[in-house]
Amino acid sequence: MSHRHIHASTMSPAYTGRLSTAPVPSLRLPDDPMDPQAAYRFIHDELMLDGSSRLNLATFVTTWMDPEAEKLMAETFDKNMIDKDEYPATAAIEARCVSMVADLFHAEDLRDDDPASACGVSTIGSSEAVMLAGLALKWRWREKVGDHKGRMPNLIMGSNVQVVWEKFCRYFDVEPRYLPMAEGRYVITPEQVLANVDEDTIGVVGILGTTFTGELEPIAEICAALDKLAADGGVDVPVHVDAASGGFVVPFLHPELEWDFRLPRVVSINVSGHKYGLTYPGIGFVVWRSPEHLPEDLVFRVNYLGGDMPTFTLNFSRPGNQVVGQYYNFLRLGRAGYTQIMHCLSDTARWIGDELRKSEHFEVITDGSAIPVISCRLKGKRPYTEFDVSHALRAYGWQVPAYTMPEGATDIAVLRVVVREGFSADLARALRDDLMTVLNGLDELKPDGHFDSVQPFAH
Repeated sequence: MSHRHIHASTMSPAYTGRLSTAPVPSLRLPDDPMDPQAAYRFIHDELMLDGSSRLNLATFVTTWMDPEAEKLMAETFDKNMIDKDEYPATAAIEARCVSMVADLFHAEDLRDDDPASACGVSTIGSSEAVMLAGLALKWRWREKVGDHKGRMPNLIMGSNVQVVWEKFCRYFDVEPRYLPMAEGRYVITPEQVLANVDEDTIGVVGILGTTFTGELEPIAEICAALDKLAADGGVDVPVHVDAASGGFVVPFLHPELEWDFRLPRVVSINVSGHKYGLTYPGIGFVVWRSPEHLPEDLVFRVNYLGGDMPTFTLNFSRPGNQVVGQYYNFLRLGRAGYTQIMHCLSDTARWIGDELRKSEHFEVITDGSAIPVISCRLKGKRPYTEFDVSHALRAYGWQVPAYTMPEGATDIAVLRVVVREGFSADLARALRDDLMTVLNGLDELKPDGHFDSVQPFAH
């Protein structure tokens, strides 16, 4: 068969005709069915072109679970999470997970005999959870101000927030007030918050584990500043904590740190189960301090699924296996198991941070002690950039992102390594060795390295 007759809109099966010789259309449905083994092999082989998920140090998302968890999830992917009347056991598991998360974050008035005492929902991830929390803040602001016509609600947050917050503000007509970063300071400050809140502020977002560096923002200090402002007759502004990355880390690594509902000003928290909750994507949660912080107008009730079902989601149909996988982890690990894993990941991350310091090539910004994330920048003036280092590491299979920092520090580029379960000490040593090889090679390159221009990384 001549390859010059194969068009870009078709794909040719491999294996020299053992499975098939007919081109397969790539942009429309094929006319005829295909043998299931051939279809599997065809797709399986194409997916081999993806990078290795285990060597992807850019993502926070879980890439390994117990075989027993995978089996459970495979057994339940056909169950529709929204059909709570048809799948009462799955619905009960979701309610238990929400209760466990609410308890972990010290929510109010929880009862051991009533999962409904926890106010929250599971979501497909923190992006949906953020949207729901933001809507609750906006509706509460509407209730407080009464006639809101002609007034524009605003939300206070750092320029280091994940892009979902920008989406929320644009989709739901809220003015985003971004607080800029500065060189050497990549979190927001209480002073910045106080200078920007007003009567139309629906809330302040504090991040527990920023996407850019993995740092913990000073949530307790921000709450204390807002408490004083309200006590002095100023505006009374609630706080939402974006704990997507740190919500399943800090309670086990730093249990004494107060950032959650122990602070009276915190009204809602989102967390990603598919990050350090150690579950495959996509699963997240949003919980509120108490039901009064979730306006009833946002909760819909439907009866066409067989019962009267309250629902507060942006999605509807979704598989129930992610929440089953999260429940497996909660039962399998417990507090002691999560604590052991988080300490192990933190030890690995801090070892990498120490090795980066020893190399004398890097200024370490975060060393993995807050959450298992290391961020660093090149030290001194060098004839290559962080983007060159990231590019060169790809030749060894490693995906280590390089990107510029957010508003206020855009002239600073950093590298980031996310240590997840499955990233062993052996892999950490291999990364260190390959990184040293890359740096030695780049040290010998002519000025300007590989790239003429810098392309920011977004994840």
